[in-house]
Amino acid sequence: MRLRPVMRKSLSQCSPSDLGAMLLLGFLLLLQLDSMKAMNESSFQEKENIFCSEENPPQSTYGANRCFTLCNRSSPECNSKVIESYWIKIEEELAKKETIQPLLVESMVSATVHIVHTSVFQDVSFSFSPSQMTVLPSENEKKAPDRVRLPRSLFERLRPVMSSVRVVLMVINIGEGDIFKGQQRGSSVLDNRIVGIRVGSEPVRDLAERVEITFSHEPQVQNLQCAFWDANKGGDWKSTGCSTEQKINQTICLCDHLTFFALLLNPIDASTEKTLIQISLAGCSTSLCFLILTIILYFALRFTRQKFKSEDAPKIHVALSISLVLLNLTFIISIRHQSTEQGTSCQAQGGVLHFFLLCCFTWMGIEAFHLYLLAIKIFNIYISYYFQKLCLVGWGFPILVVLITESTGSYGQYTNEEKSNSTHLKLCWIENRTALYITVHGYFAVTFLFGAVVLSLVAWKIFHLRGSRAGKEQNQTWKGILTVLGLSCLVGGTWGLVLLTPIGLTTVYIFTLLNSLQGVFIFIWFAILYYPSLIEESSSSTVKTNHSNSASRE
Repeated sequence: MRLRPVMRKSLSQCSPSDLGAMLLLGFLLLLQLDSMKAMNESSFQEKENIFCSEENPPQSTYGANRCFTLCNRSSPECNSKVIESYWIKIEEELAKKETIQPLLVESMVSATVHIVHTSVFQDVSFSFSPSQMTVLPSENEKKAPDRVRLPRSLFERLRPVMSSVRVVLMVINIGEGDIFKGQQRGSSVLDNRIVGIRVGSEPVRDLAERVEITFSHEPQVQNLQCAFWDANKGGDWKSTGCSTEQKINQTICLCDHLTFFALLLNPIDASTEKTLIQISLAGCSTSLCFLILTIILYFALRFTRQKFKSEDAPKIHVALSISLVLLNLTFIISIRHQSTEQGTSCQAQGGVLHFFLLCCFTWMGIEAFHLYLLAIKIFNIYISYYFQKLCLVGWGFPILVVLITESTGSYGQYTNEEKSNSTHLKLCWIENRTALYITVHGYFAVTFLFGAVVLSLVAWKIFHLRGSRAGKEQNQTWKGILTVLGLSCLVGGTWGLVLLTPIGLTTVYIFTLLNSLQGVFIFIWFAILYYPSLIEESSSSTVKTNHSNSASRE
């Protein structure tokens, strides 16, 4: 209590020059402290870099996490092989009996150790969600989105040598760096998450009943493949001994051994994408030519046949052809001249491409509606100003959707790139994923489902009538099949092949080829449907002319 008066007294007695000297001394002291702090941080960073090297691997989980950070920053001091080996070693140590550490939780790694009796009478399931890594009762097994099921037979084969075994579950968030990325740079680990499973201290291979690992993910994720980490030859992801069962929002991996597992997202690489683009450009160019021929043939029929002007079906076919011509032309220009700008020009290009695509979907839906009136409803189908109303829907409704999409600022530069940041394709399109799913995927789903239902009813009617007249038309089956195939091209059957693309790359090629040739199929259908009548009419007119000439001569 006496110190404060003395200090106040001593400070009050100081001259201004003494106070200035004291402030300068304090400032120099602060500078020295900051310099010492920076030196300590620098030496600590150098020490951590050394512990990330192959000669001096991490000695603790804290050091390994520091190495994780360096690798995610793409530091040249990062040695991914060292970090991978370290965590594999940690998993092995956790599986040993002398290990007393039951739980390991770090910023990027979570691991648990469970003691399981080998005399279990049912399969054992675990949840490997980082927030809840527990044993799952059989009745709650399906409730866990991310889970592992170890078969009972696995523990039965261990029963002769041990009464209980340590089961280690380890979940690692590998981040965006090079850790556990393997040699296939075109692939990436879904959600940057891998799961390590170990039962006992010895490796488990060649299981008669496979281990089941269930990963949850978003419904739109496709092209997934189950893989395990092979530490040999530098480390890489392989799928030998594993099968993949992909569902809507989860994928099940069935593997005959235990190690680290992950779901690989296999995007289409640059070379494959280039090949698909070349196929699309060739197919769209061919379709463009045949669609123009379809339009020319239509106007030729209008000039030669008076009744043809009043028929609505060919008008709808030509409207669909015009929308496909505009779509193919816009698509070819967009691919040939990829824009690097992200301003108003790119937004306008994206809006135009979106409009013509929606017009195609709408006119395919109109084709299905007209087919329903002609083949299903049949009676009381007169509608005043029918084709004008169809045009209002076919061209007007897509404009409304495009205006709404534009109001949300969804148009821009769409970029297709991998995790490695290698850009494959830049296109002025819809950059907002939500708008893309609603206005393209959802729009197509509605029109395609409607067309599929109508086409199914028409096909049933065709083959049902053929069956009722089996004695007269035994050889007409192929005609019915060709009719259904021709109608499917009008209602978007080639676009529906996109539903098969998750099966594999082969179906992607089939979809790209057949869908880009839709214009060719429409021309063939139009020519077969209307061109014979043109020939017959011209022939009949020629006969009439010859007959009148001969009569006049007589």
